[in-house]
Amino acid sequence: MHDKILSPVAPVDEAELRRLEAEYCSYGDTVHYMEEPKFFDGCEGSYMYDAEGRQFLDLQMWYSAVNFGYRNPRLNAVAHRQLDTLPQVASQYLHREKVELAAMIAQDMERKFGRKGRVHFNVGGAQAVEDSLKLVRNASNGKQLMFAFEGGYHGRTLGASAITSSYRYRRRFGHFSDRAQFIEFPYHFRGPKGMTKEEYGHYCVQKFARLFETEYNGVLDIKTGEAEYAAFYIEPIQGTGGYVIPPPNFFIELKKVLDQHGIKLVVDEIQMGMYRTGKLWSIEHFGVQPDVLVFGKALTNGLNPLSGVWAREELINPGIFPPGSTHSTFNSNPLGTSVALEALKMTSEVDYGAAVMEKGAYFLKGLQELQKRWPQIGDVDGLGLALRCEICQEDGFTPNKALLDLMADEGMKGDLVAKSGAYGLILDVGGYYKNVITLAPSLEITHEEIDLAIELLDILLRRCTAA
Repeated sequence: MHDKILSPVAPVDEAELRRLEAEYCSYGDTVHYMEEPKFFDGCEGSYMYDAEGRQFLDLQMWYSAVNFGYRNPRLNAVAHRQLDTLPQVASQYLHREKVELAAMIAQDMERKFGRKGRVHFNVGGAQAVEDSLKLVRNASNGKQLMFAFEGGYHGRTLGASAITSSYRYRRRFGHFSDRAQFIEFPYHFRGPKGMTKEEYGHYCVQKFARLFETEYNGVLDIKTGEAEYAAFYIEPIQGTGGYVIPPPNFFIELKKVLDQHGIKLVVDEIQMGMYRTGKLWSIEHFGVQPDVLVFGKALTNGLNPLSGVWAREELINPGIFPPGSTHSTFNSNPLGTSVALEALKMTSEVDYGAAVMEKGAYFLKGLQELQKRWPQIGDVDGLGLALRCEICQEDGFTPNKALLDLMADEGMKGDLVAKSGAYGLILDVGGYYKNVITLAPSLEITHEEIDLAIELLDILLRRCTAA
C-alpha cells in the first residue's frame, strides 16, 4: 500500500490558512515584517487582487521581478507553449532556447562594450553572484578579498552576504569568504553639505584611491604593484539601499582606479536590469565597461527562476572555467530560457527604453509635485522607472521610518478612496534608514495608473500624518 499525501477536500478559509502557516511554515523565507502578511489570489497588469476582490496598485512588482506586468499575455503564451513541447531537460544536454538566449545577451554586450564574452546561467540572483565569485577568484589566482559599497545588496547566501553591507545577514551564520571592504557610495542627499553631486562623486573616488597611495593603507604591494583585492562589486543604482542614483562622473572615475590596479569590475544588474532604468542594463548610463555582469529577477518576468552571469572571454572560456566548475540542476531550464528569450525579443521590436524613460519622467514630475505639498518628502529622484521618495520628519531631512511603516501598513488595507474607486497600494520600503519608498512599477504602467499612484500616495500621506 502506498503512502498518500493528504490535501484538504474543501477550500480552507484565511483564518485556518494563517493557523497552518504559523505552525508549519518557516518564517526564515518570508520576512514577516507585517504582523499578518497579506494573502493574494489574483493579479493582472499593475494590480494584485485579494479574495474579496479588492484591487491593489503594485508599485514594487515583486521587487522588480515582474517588469512587464502580471500575466503578460505574450510571455505567458510562451510559457504555456513550452509546457506543451519541452518543459524539462537535464542541464547536461542542450536546447535551442538556452543557446539563443546566451548568444543574444553576449552579442548585445559585445556591441555595447566591445568585449567578447560568454553567459553562464543559474536559478536565482544570489546563486549567480556565487558563480561570479568563483569566476573572479579563479581568474585572480584565488584572491578572496572584494570591495563593495556601503548600502549595497547582493544576496543572502553565505558568499553573497559577505559582499552585502548589512551585518544582520551574516550575524548568526558567518560566511565562507572574507567580508568585503565597504566603500562610501555617493548618496548625495545625505552626503556632505555644500558639494554638487559631481563633486561628491569625485570626493568618494578620491577617498577610495587613497587606499592605493602607500602599502600601509593595507590593499597594495607597492613593490610589485599587486592589489590584494580581486574585484569591486557594484550596483550601478543601489536597490535595497534606497534606489540611490550616483552622478554620471562617478563610475568613470572609479573604473580608472580599478584598471590601474588590475581589479575587476563586477556589475550586479539583478534588480536594475531588464529596462528598469530605460536601458537593458543600468550600467549603460554610466560610460564604463564591466568585466562581469550578473543578472536575474525580471529576466523571465517572474514566471520562472532564472539568472545568469556574463563575463569576458578570458575569465570564462572553457580553458579557464571548464565543465563542472559550478552546477545547478535547474539552470538554463527551457521554461525560463524560452520566456527570457521572448522578453528580449519583445523589448527589441520597439524603442522600449524610450517609452520607459518617458513614463519615468512623467512619474518623477508627479513625485516632485507631491514633494511641494508635503514637507515630509525629503528627496525624490529617478532614472527610468527606478524611482525613490524619501520620507522624513517635517524638517525634510530627519529619517521617518515610523511614518513610512504606517503608510505601508495602511496601503495594504485596500480602502484608499480615489476618484476612480477604492484601492490598496503596495509599497516597497528600502534605504539606509528604511525610510525610502523604492518605486519599481510595471514598465507597462499607463499614465492613468501613474496619476492614480500619485493620488494614492497623497491620500496615504494625509491619513498617516494625521494619525
